[in-house]
Amino acid sequence: MRTQRQVVDYSLQRRSVLRDVRNGKVSPLEVCDASPYLKNAATFHGEPTDERCPICRRDNLTLVHYVYGDELKQSAGQAHKVAELSVLAMTLRECQVFVVEVCRSCSWNHLIERYVLGRDALDEDESPIQWKTGSVSQVGEGRR
Repeated sequence: MRTQRQVVDYSLQRRSVLRDVRNGKVSPLEVCDASPYLKNAATFHGEPTDERCPICRRDNLTLVHYVYGDELKQSAGQAHKVAELSVLAMTLRECQVFVVEVCRSCSWNHLIERYVLGRDALDEDESPIQWKTGSVSQVGEGRR
């Protein structure tokens, strides 16, 4: 997605939690604690993956995308399908997306990624080209 920026990947934290489960330091019951709301969001708004659940190995994981932002008002914090994110990115100035993986069988869940979407990135991409006169040839001449 073109306006996706400030990406934070939580894969190292995920690997650490899974290592602790396999070593017996953490009980699977402690990490398989998805709320009924998260499991419903996975059912109705989630995107299926080809990756098996790392805990139960019964089902494939589902990705749920939660969107937060001031412009969303009452709908902030709702789950959205991936196809809806491109529309939100073009209509909102800025919003944060949190991607959670969920197993609907054993309730494993983990935040895997966070990023910012929105039109503000389009303005930032165009700003270096349009100094003073807006001419491309004037880009290097702004600080002489």
